Amino acid sequence: MVTAEFARIAPDVKLGQDVKIYAFVNLYGCEIGDESKIGTFVEIQKGAKIGRRVKISSHTFICEGVTIEDEVFIGHGVMFINDKYPRAATSNGQLQTEADWEVTPTLIKRGASVGSNATILCGVTIGEGALVGAGSVVTRDVPAGAVVAGVPAHPIQVKEN
Repeated sequence: MVTAEFARIAPDVKLGQDVKIYAFVNLYGCEIGDESKIGTFVEIQKGAKIGRRVKISSHTFICEGVTIEDEVFIGHGVMFINDKYPRAATSNGQLQTEADWEVTPTLIKRGASVGSNATILCGVTIGEGALVGAGSVVTRDVPAGAVVAGVPAHPIQVKEN
C-alpha cells in the first residue's frame, strides 16, 4: 500500500502485502516483504532484497547487493556501500559503466538494528539480533547479538540496569 502521492515505484518492484511507503521514495528493481515500512526520502536500488516486517527510516540509501532479512530496524540516514573500489572513470578517462565494477554483497540478518547515520561498507554481515550504534562505520562482520559502535565500529560493553 502506497500512502504517499509522491513516491516513484518502478514496475519491476516486487511488493509484499501491506507494505507502507511514504512520500518521496524511489524504488526500482528491488523486493520488499510483507508488512514492511519504507520512510520518506528512501531509495532502494535494483537487486536489493528487504524482508518481512522491516522498518526503514527516512533518508536511508540501500544500494544494489544489499539483503536485509526479516524484522530488521534501519535508522534514519543509514548509508550502504556496494563498491570496494569506487571510481567515476576508467583508467582511460571514460565514465564507468556497470561492466567496469563489481557489486560486493552485504547481509543484515534477522532482528538486527542499525542506528541512525551509520555507514555499512560492502562485504559485511551484521549478525542476527546485533545492534549497530548511531553514527558507526561498519567495516567488518558483526557477530550475532553483538553491540557495536564507533568509527570503525567495535564491540562495546553494555551496562544493565
